[in-house]
Amino acid sequence: MKIKYSELIDQTLYFPTQEFNVEENKLTFHDIPLMEVVEKYGTPLKLNYLPKISQNIQRAKAWFKEAFEKHDYQKNYRYCYCTKSSHFAFVIEEAIKNDISIETSSAFDMDIVKSLHDKGKFDKSIEVICNGFKTDDYLTKISDMINSGFENITPILDNYRELDKLTESIDTTFNIGIRIASEEEPKFEFYTSRLGIGYRDIIPYYSQKIAEHPNARLKMLHFFINTGIKDTSYYWNELYKCLRVYARLKKIAPEVDSLNIGGGFPIKTSLNFDYDYQYMIDEIVSQIKKFCEEEGVEAPNIYTEFGSFTVGESGATLYRIVSQKRQNDREKWNMIDSSFMTTLPDTWAISRHFIMLPLNRWDDTYERVFLGGLTCDSDDYYNSEQHTNAIYLPVYNDTKPLYIGFFHTGAYQDTISGYGGVHHCLIPQPKHILINQDDEGNFTYEVFQEAQQPQDVLKLLGY
Repeated sequence: MKIKYSELIDQTLYFPTQEFNVEENKLTFHDIPLMEVVEKYGTPLKLNYLPKISQNIQRAKAWFKEAFEKHDYQKNYRYCYCTKSSHFAFVIEEAIKNDISIETSSAFDMDIVKSLHDKGKFDKSIEVICNGFKTDDYLTKISDMINSGFENITPILDNYRELDKLTESIDTTFNIGIRIASEEEPKFEFYTSRLGIGYRDIIPYYSQKIAEHPNARLKMLHFFINTGIKDTSYYWNELYKCLRVYARLKKIAPEVDSLNIGGGFPIKTSLNFDYDYQYMIDEIVSQIKKFCEEEGVEAPNIYTEFGSFTVGESGATLYRIVSQKRQNDREKWNMIDSSFMTTLPDTWAISRHFIMLPLNRWDDTYERVFLGGLTCDSDDYYNSEQHTNAIYLPVYNDTKPLYIGFFHTGAYQDTISGYGGVHHCLIPQPKHILINQDDEGNFTYEVFQEAQQPQDVLKLLGY
């Protein structure tokens, strides 16, 4: 007896989930009937389900609130959205509905903040944490905005030069932070992060350049590691080193009142995803409080900068299988109607996994396949799914179209591949839609960007 695809999923994965279900052999995503979406808008198609952005922000706030109450932590928590994960206006406008701060990383980010202010999305009291290596243009825009009344902009010093440049151009009192140059994991290609100032240099730098500064006030110590917030000895070791710097700094700089632990919350990239967010937050809060009590210093306000966690799970990319190629007696290649290099660059750049599921034909039998994109590049394929590095999909049939979706693709993919513009082998960028819900809970659909047309690309290339 042949096993149906739906039976394979039931036997090997946790299904259905909070996000996914199957109704009449068709997949739903947050109850959105995906095949109806495909029938209306076609494929390839990118979509963002906007309510998920607010849901994740509120989840994180609730976890920290519970941890603060559990450990009697008498300071404040502040959620920042890391704009580099997705700069789209619809993302930031949804995020700021939740009383959050914004974290920037480049000069153009400051233009986004100013644009949103000019549109009345927030007033000049908005809190902006300015990270990254700062070019003269970036520093000038930070200074201009502080001088114009944006009183809650905090540039995080990445190097010594930045304070000197800010001092030259800001004519009022302003807050600053310092980013710690954390040590990378032992397997990394270099020992110390290229971002920030070394652990041993922060105290001397404060004493020599900041303590008696006429305008700058050090308010924040910033800590972040590339591998994210994980329950590993490496993470806890780096956090303790950060806390030692904070405690030493607090004893000579009482104005320092905030610790920014950066981002790094993972998102679901598998239906078997298992990460205890509440446990990690409880441990972080507990360890910070315990360390500060032992050192006899006041505990800090805690900031986080979540990017992928904020927006990643709102996104999905849908394709149609246009053909199947059989290269030998083993390998079957299902060809999608787009390119992974154009639409999901992390799949080939860093071998990133995403949740992949068919949208229809769940009651059909299945087969093992590889997924190929339309470019002539050998790297334009996907072969990283939950089933022991194999992909199983309903059996290909010329007369029964098969549609598939990659989910939780909302962070980084569009900016890394380049939104609009020219893509590898001139594979066009797909149509992009936004999905929301009205007050009655009905889904609303908006076309954010039409699919790229040949004349758009040819004009860019000078034809």
